[in-house]
Amino acid sequence: MSALLNTGDKVILPTPLWSPYFKFVQLPGGTPVQVDTSDDGFMLPPEKLEAAIERECKGVKAVVLNYPSNPTGREYSADQLEALAKVIAKHHLYAVTDEIYSELVYGVKHVSIAKFIPERTILISGLSKSHAMTGWRCGYVAGPAAIIKEMAKFHALSVMTVTDNVQAAGTEALNNGQADALASRDIYAKRRDLMVNGLEKLGFKMIKPQGAFYIFPEIPAKYGTDDVKFCEELAEKAKVGLTPGSAFGLGGAGHVRLSYAASTENLQTCLKRIGKFLAEN
Repeated sequence: MSALLNTGDKVILPTPLWSPYFKFVQLPGGTPVQVDTSDDGFMLPPEKLEAAIERECKGVKAVVLNYPSNPTGREYSADQLEALAKVIAKHHLYAVTDEIYSELVYGVKHVSIAKFIPERTILISGLSKSHAMTGWRCGYVAGPAAIIKEMAKFHALSVMTVTDNVQAAGTEALNNGQADALASRDIYAKRRDLMVNGLEKLGFKMIKPQGAFYIFPEIPAKYGTDDVKFCEELAEKAKVGLTPGSAFGLGGAGHVRLSYAASTENLQTCLKRIGKFLAEN
């Protein structure tokens, strides 16, 4: 964002969205423009993107797309991305596309919007999710050469470089480990089904995730829309930690994020504790 934005530039953020993006935009002087997608199945329709651009009149520089999504697990199809790409190209915007979960998709094929507008796409990814290298902080970015050149300046002054052992592991993962994520994907798919089925039996409503390892259900109607209070009480009384949906922007209110990147045993315990909490409160 520091390499891309001038002070006052606006960035469209479809919400719910991984919350640090709001601050990433603000840090170099940009302005986040939230677009609530909760009525659109947590997907950004091209007409809604067009309306947001027109509403802001001028100054929109980019749109952030994170898919498969954190927190919703939603994934865009090739047709949806092509339609969004046409709007982005029409208005000469950049697509900052976070595809860190691209190897973890279930029953669908991941397509990058870079397929349609490579000259306008800044693609962010890494090995944290695909190869369980979260703590090693090994990521990468691809985009137009002029922007990458400016990004390299900021990077050199803040990170310097990835440590040698992590570079060696990353090289091995990319050269010889492309299939490694498939085994993890199958395990995650089973855990997803376990949690979706279990939560539905407890009365939660949700859209079944197509990727990543998160579920984003609505909190039960009897608790209103105060997702923060619901999470606080669940943590205190049931010892289950969920993230309030409102932390992910306007579109997340009244929901909670649950991660199923945990053992099957722990997930089963989680369901039992949530069920007991709902029965007693």
